Amino acid sequence: MTRYSALSLLSQGVRGHRGWRPAWAKTHRPKPAYDAVIVGGGGHGLATAYYLAKTHGLSRVAVLEKGWIGGGNTGRNTTAVRSNYFYPESVALYDLALRLYEGLSKELNYNIMLSQRGMLIAAHTPAQMEICARIANAMQLNGVDGHLMTAAEAKARIPLLNQTRDARFALMGGVWQGRAGVARHDAVAWGYARAASALGVDIIENCTVTGIETQAGAVCGVQTNLGPIRTGRLGLAAAGATPGLAAMVGASLPIHTYALQAFVSEPVKPMLDTVLLYLGTGTYVSQSDKGELVFGGGLDRVPTHGQRGNLPAQETVVSGLLEMFPAFAQLKLLRQWAGVVDVVPDSSPVIGPLGPKGMFVNCGWGTGGFKAIPAGGWLLAHLLATGTHHTISRPFDIDRFTTGRLIDEAAGSGIAH
Repeated sequence: MTRYSALSLLSQGVRGHRGWRPAWAKTHRPKPAYDAVIVGGGGHGLATAYYLAKTHGLSRVAVLEKGWIGGGNTGRNTTAVRSNYFYPESVALYDLALRLYEGLSKELNYNIMLSQRGMLIAAHTPAQMEICARIANAMQLNGVDGHLMTAAEAKARIPLLNQTRDARFALMGGVWQGRAGVARHDAVAWGYARAASALGVDIIENCTVTGIETQAGAVCGVQTNLGPIRTGRLGLAAAGATPGLAAMVGASLPIHTYALQAFVSEPVKPMLDTVLLYLGTGTYVSQSDKGELVFGGGLDRVPTHGQRGNLPAQETVVSGLLEMFPAFAQLKLLRQWAGVVDVVPDSSPVIGPLGPKGMFVNCGWGTGGFKAIPAGGWLLAHLLATGTHHTISRPFDIDRFTTGRLIDEAAGSGIAH
């Protein structure tokens, strides 16, 4: 592996990275046909392609991305990874993702900067503490690490928390998961892209799907701005754009898209070594390796596909942060942005077949998309390769809306939906 000094890296940046090889092969024109086509070049789509090639031996796979790799929600989130959910189906899903994350740097030979610093969901009322107790008990029953923290334990773990007598949201304790943490979002996308490309997957950027072709009730290809592509297996992993793609074949999805805004402060010395969520305000925060505070809050409930922030959301979220940590009052904001989250009525994803034979979807993750990337890709790859559900994905089939077997994880998502 070539090593560069700080001066040589600066020189390379100024000169345009001469002599550097791309992390993955650039495919500018698709082949006429593939064994499988995945629409969406974010984390879920790239992970699907990787597991199709690595686990199921399908190397004639294409990932079609209308923009650039990782330019959607994968690069626009607050990077938390966790599995502290309530229902057994959700715990199985998100803990599969967390277990895969734990070995992902070695699996991909690419440092995704996973930091399992733990996460506290903090409660402020007896009712919230009761919910936290139920979640902690459910996690333990489902074989996932987690326990109920007292107020004293929480304050010892995070000493900068607001402990004043007049605190609006007095800390009573909460749910702790030690294996939770953060990972570098763009590293996850790039790691999967490089590994998939090395296995023969074509990654095609600036490729927009304009139509889905069917024959005798089955998928037979897609139309794109770069020409037609034949395939009998089509995976849609395009988050909030998935309903529009599904509509091309007359299928519908119960998805609404909203903006989830996030913020980054100027960098400061290490002062917060865990991920923290306040149930009282809906604000959550962690500190990056560079020292920045990365934080966000609840959804902006105006349906949108925009990726821009706004001042009202900023006021709400920042005030929540200062309620948690009055000491942060003098910090300056560096950035504010929005990710577009695809929300389903029961706040759980949709994974499974949809519409014509051979078409499968992975969408509706709401605020949980990044933390679920490895599992979402692994399960969609299984569906595309075998045509059948894995036991973990089966409860998340869209047929749950007709059978009534919903998995309502609005509370487990941790923020106001």
